[in-house]
Amino acid sequence: MSVKIDDEMIDYVGILAKLSLTPEEREKAKEDMNRMLSYIDMLDELDTTQTEPMTHIFPVSNIFREDEITNGDSSEAMLENAPSQKEKQYKVPRTVE
Repeated sequence: MSVKIDDEMIDYVGILAKLSLTPEEREKAKEDMNRMLSYIDMLDELDTTQTEPMTHIFPVSNIFREDEITNGDSSEAMLENAPSQKEKQYKVPRTVE
């Protein structure tokens, strides 16, 4: 089932694409689109009965795993290195008065 591109279709596509085409450009676009559609029609002739449908060329699937916490709360170990601490926080000299 071949669709032919006519002047009305070219005008519509031009409006959608916000193009202003000269008459020569419209004819060239019409020829190009008709050639593309005839190529697509050729693909319909291929025998794909033995071909499995696919969504991707590579066998890809989602891999789900449980989230595991690997880095726990190490605030105690970090505070051991502090020269001064107060209420489980670093104690630093005041910089603003």
